[in-house]
Amino acid sequence: MTSPLLVASVSGAIVLALAGRMSPRSSATIPVGTPCCQQDTVRAIAPPTRPLPPERASADTTRFSFIVYGDTRGRNDGQSVQVEHGVVVDAMLRKIDALNGGPDAVRFVLQSGDAVVDGRDAAQWNVSFISLINRLTTVGGVPYFLAPGNHDVTTASALSSRGRQQGLQNYLRATAQLIPPENATRRLNGYPTYAFGYGNTFVLAFDSNIAEDDTQFAWVEQQLRGLDRTRYRHVVVFSHHPPLSSGPHGGANTVERPAEAVRRRYLPLFRELGVRLMVTGHEHFLEHWIERYKSPAGAWQRMDHVISGGGGAPIYTWQGAPDLGRYRATSRGVGVKLEQLVRPGTRERDNPYHFLVVYVNGGELSVEFVGVDKGAQAQPYKRPRLSLIDAARAP
Repeated sequence: MTSPLLVASVSGAIVLALAGRMSPRSSATIPVGTPCCQQDTVRAIAPPTRPLPPERASADTTRFSFIVYGDTRGRNDGQSVQVEHGVVVDAMLRKIDALNGGPDAVRFVLQSGDAVVDGRDAAQWNVSFISLINRLTTVGGVPYFLAPGNHDVTTASALSSRGRQQGLQNYLRATAQLIPPENATRRLNGYPTYAFGYGNTFVLAFDSNIAEDDTQFAWVEQQLRGLDRTRYRHVVVFSHHPPLSSGPHGGANTVERPAEAVRRRYLPLFRELGVRLMVTGHEHFLEHWIERYKSPAGAWQRMDHVISGGGGAPIYTWQGAPDLGRYRATSRGVGVKLEQLVRPGTRERDNPYHFLVVYVNGGELSVEFVGVDKGAQAQPYKRPRLSLIDAARAP
């Protein structure tokens, strides 16, 4: 089904006040319908110099790695290149170079959203974000996949919202040479919702801002139900809003609309179809939950929820434990066992800018934390590379 994309043209000077006035701790939710001026057209990010092969061509690949991170928006978006994000990109390029040519070479990067402060403003993409990603796709050579955050396409749940359409058009222009094109099997027409397969791993991006949308949900379900699970041993989904978190967007008393919708609609599906890893952002720190549940056949399964929002946006801190009973009830997770593997710190300095490297080796998945700048020595996991597979299920 194709949804028409509404192009909004607004005259006047580019508004940069939002980035300059935003408090570092602000969630900076963009009000639906707020006018935003655009004089420029967003440039397309350069395609990767080492693109992924056609899906069928990589069927025998069982060992590689990929990078995960999110929330790159900067305090001066539209005025200058994102400084903190640039430090993260520098560290990524070093990691890509270190692994290049070996069995664990980085094959792609997943970014879980909030590329810029206000995605409706073309200057913020062009001035602050795109040149950094061009370094990853050309110097690093790797494909780059972005899921839209609330700052990119607003918080609107209505597809026809003017603000959403402004942000969506800019997102689609920026990613035009990165995500599957319209009418491709792995793309939902008119949406920033897509998937790709590489080796024994299938990756799907969906827009959690519109988690209530029936068309998107039906497409995601169709993609996952149609998978060849003899090939795709690992299914990874990524989007912006975490269904479970301990920061200012979660905690004991807060469940935002998109998170609630993801819980109600997507998590029962993900459990039923054996999604292995769910990557999100929105909270600007690292948090890691393990969810264990019984499959329809009665076997215990594991799904990891990883929040990695340390890509350059102002750091958040732990605000309180989420209500796990409410989580189980709203996600139809009766009997689900939850373990918090990594809890964010209560001080900003305890939550450094970072990215994660996920290693795939046959039936094994493992994760490595890479802190940058002042957090270069941080290690939130018990060991440098931590397995995401319970021992009883490993091959």
